[in-house]
Amino acid sequence: MTAVPEITDPPIPLEEESGFRRQMRMFLRSPGAVLGLVVLLIVILLAVFAPLISPQNPYDLRQLSILDSRLPPGSESFDGMTYHLGTDSQGRDILSGILYGLRTSLLVGVLSAIAASLIGTSIGLFAAYMGGRIEALTMRLVDLQLSFPTILMALMMLAVLGKGVMNVVIALIIAEWATYARTVRGTALVEREKEYIEAARSLRVPGWRILFRHLLPNCLAPIIVIATMQVARAIGLEATLSFLGLGASVTEPSLGMLIANGYQYMLTGLYWISFYPGIALLVTIVAINLVGDRLRDVLNPRNA
Repeated sequence: MTAVPEITDPPIPLEEESGFRRQMRMFLRSPGAVLGLVVLLIVILLAVFAPLISPQNPYDLRQLSILDSRLPPGSESFDGMTYHLGTDSQGRDILSGILYGLRTSLLVGVLSAIAASLIGTSIGLFAAYMGGRIEALTMRLVDLQLSFPTILMALMMLAVLGKGVMNVVIALIIAEWATYARTVRGTALVEREKEYIEAARSLRVPGWRILFRHLLPNCLAPIIVIATMQVARAIGLEATLSFLGLGASVTEPSLGMLIANGYQYMLTGLYWISFYPGIALLVTIVAINLVGDRLRDVLNPRNA
């Protein structure tokens, strides 16, 4: 007897798949993006569970000993603890500092991106919908904001606000909202002239509903891409500001502060104090950029 072939459902052609499934398939086609996503998930998990997996709380003075300062990687403390990545000048475990520093750096990046996107998106949508003098005035303000480099704007704000993680977040929000406003306004202008918007206006649909039910969904793709890229940029800016002494305070660990702690010892051979936090910062930023770069291609309307 001949075997009866098994009847299976034919594969769904790519053009007939739902938008989300097609985008996921496009994203997974990039090995770099998948690698970046995996690394990013690992970084997030390490940051979230840092209090549980780190050998010590590096900013709890009761757990530090000056006798353990500047120990090379693999050294043991007087109480038998192994410092796999060495210690800094205060006797802090570098590995624990990196885990706690990831928490602070990711917090700065995510909070600043979310707040800046909300503010910039609202302003961009309102300007595009209203048009006329309101749009012109708003865009001149945006142009003025974008004429200053982000790092310069952040430095000016921190000179007024002072040091601290939350002050860094506020400074980055003020420095970054205009990017969202310009992008969203350009996308919303295209949608504003389409027939469904004119039909909604003729039916006297409330303006807020047109803004957030019709215009906003069509602006989400560029917002997601910009926000992803801004998280990486904000982490790098926070590290730069902390390195310059204007970012996180000594009691608020961040990767930039850890790098700054070891800068003065680089020429003395104590490379590990700054080297390992620098590697962690580089890996985090590269992973986010890999994901964001692929999202830009996947969410591009031309590829839909």
